[in-house]
Amino acid sequence: MKGTVKRWLGLRGYGFIGAEDLDKDVFVHSSDILGNSSLTEGDEVEFEVESTYKGPRAVKVKPVSE
Repeated sequence: MKGTVKRWLGLRGYGFIGAEDLDKDVFVHSSDILGNSSLTEGDEVEFEVESTYKGPRAVKVKPVSE
């Protein structure tokens, strides 16, 4: 799935991705980013969605290089 980082709280290590195919934003934690990448608001990413009791969570997050 593809999406764009809408909000990233670097000091806390998490944020939210606006997914193209979902109505609500998806939570992402820094531990779910592949490699040594970090995210910033506006980054385009590819990821998989996992269902949790708190809602959808992005896993295997990979920034898309342009």
